[in-house]
Amino acid sequence: MKVKIRRTSVPPKSLLEERRVRGRGALPPDLETQVRKIIEAVKKRGDSALIEFTERFDGVSMEVSRLKVTEEDVERAYELVSGEQVSAIELSKSRVKLLERNLLERLNFEVKYEGVEVYSRTRPLRSVGCYVPGGEASYPSTVVMTVTPAKVAGVPRVVICTPPKRGGDVEPITLVAADICGADEVYRVGGAQAVAALTYGTASIKPVEKVVGPGNRYVLAAKLLVSTDVATDLPAGPSEVLILADESADPRLVALDMVAQAEHGVWGYSILVTVSANLADEVQNELARIVPSSPRARIVEEALSRNGLILVLRSLEECVSFVNEFAPEHLEIMVDNPLEVAEKINAAGLVLLGGYTPASASDYCLGVNHVLPTGGFGRTYSGLSVLDFVKRLNIVKCSREGLSKVREAVKVLAEAEGLPNHALSVEARFKD
Repeated sequence: MKVKIRRTSVPPKSLLEERRVRGRGALPPDLETQVRKIIEAVKKRGDSALIEFTERFDGVSMEVSRLKVTEEDVERAYELVSGEQVSAIELSKSRVKLLERNLLERLNFEVKYEGVEVYSRTRPLRSVGCYVPGGEASYPSTVVMTVTPAKVAGVPRVVICTPPKRGGDVEPITLVAADICGADEVYRVGGAQAVAALTYGTASIKPVEKVVGPGNRYVLAAKLLVSTDVATDLPAGPSEVLILADESADPRLVALDMVAQAEHGVWGYSILVTVSANLADEVQNELARIVPSSPRARIVEEALSRNGLILVLRSLEECVSFVNEFAPEHLEIMVDNPLEVAEKINAAGLVLLGGYTPASASDYCLGVNHVLPTGGFGRTYSGLSVLDFVKRLNIVKCSREGLSKVREAVKVLAEAEGLPNHALSVEARFKD
């Protein structure tokens, strides 16, 4: 198989324009129409619409009573997973928890100056819904990445929605991950209908204050459409990687990372940007050698043929400029001085340095979150974190002396804005 090598100093305009359109949140009209109909049906018919769409899209006929996962379901799930799988989930959770706790601690602080005391505090949201892709696949890591920071934040009600398998069950390892991470409720429902249920509620699923988590284009579209009625996190659609490399990079590792990305599916990007024509040739040859015998070869080949690219530019500066325009979900930097280059990056979901920091590892056990902005949204969004599950609250105390120091400035500004009672409110505190 061949991945097109574009040897030019001009990045592909059509690709960057597509990213700009995505970055503005535009949806294809046909996709928007279809998803809007699903949302409206769930709003009007609730559980019956969920049952209908689960049968239509997932091929699962289910009673309403089966929507919610029970404690018995979770107990059976533990019998079907290995001890090694449980340990891996616990390791992943512990790494994420450590990073998120450190972040949360730094959000709570005090500042005191000239008679004023400001206490910056965080407060958890009351409820969140975590979308976890599923069906015939299983993504326990997404459970870790969404539920763990929510629980670190102190959210009392964390709900998971995930599509059922053909038999109507949820993948056992997903349920085990949900239990280990502390999810409070799990429902067998996926797609745009799950987002609608979490937003507007049904008889079985109470609505939440915020919906987070990655998904396919239908899930992403649903989150964008309901965002006027419920808080949502970053737009996390099909996964993507961009590798910025020079002649010091190992072409085999570059190729393997592109292949690993491609197995996510045909809609995401696997891109190499380099200053080295030799590296481009070597990676091309490695791909031709690796892909035919790789696991999931058919999906990998189709994904690379559709959205694989090797771009050769004239300088490292041009490469950095392209990265910041493209705003990839994952950016791997494999150059002589990766940290120096990373300091020039301002648009990416996650930056990974050197040959021993592959995106594959960050998806699971490096402590960073793998729910990241895709489709060009890396220009304005950050990856999911404890920040998405708290609201900031400032608590202020001012002494008489502290108020006197701003007394005149308040008067001047209040009068300039035509709000004299603001000034009088302050002045009254100095009348004997």
